[in-house]
Amino acid sequence: MKNRAPFLVYTVLRLLAFLVPLAIMWFFFPIFREYWWLAAIFAALIGMSISMLFLRRPLTDASARIVERRSGRSTAEQADADAEDEAIAGEAGATTRRED
Repeated sequence: MKNRAPFLVYTVLRLLAFLVPLAIMWFFFPIFREYWWLAAIFAALIGMSISMLFLRRPLTDASARIVERRSGRSTAEQADADAEDEAIAGEAGATTRRED
C-alpha cells in the first residue's frame, strides 16, 4: 500500500519530536517554566537530533514524492511547449504557402 501523504507524516513526526521534549521539560523540570525560551532551545536541539537519527525513512519518502511530482509537472510542461512549437511551426508553414 502506497502512503498517500508522506510529507504530512514527516511534518507530524517532526512536530512531535519537538513538542514531546518541550512538554517533558515544561512539566517535570520547574526551572524551565521560568526560562521557557531555554526549554524551547533544548527541545529544538533534541527534536533535530531525533529527526536526524530516527526519521530518515519518512524524509526519504517525502523527498521522493516531491521529486516525483516535480518530474511529472515538467513532463507535462514540456509536452505543452512541444505542442505550442508545432502549432507555431504549422502556422508559419501555412503563411509561407499563402505568400507563394
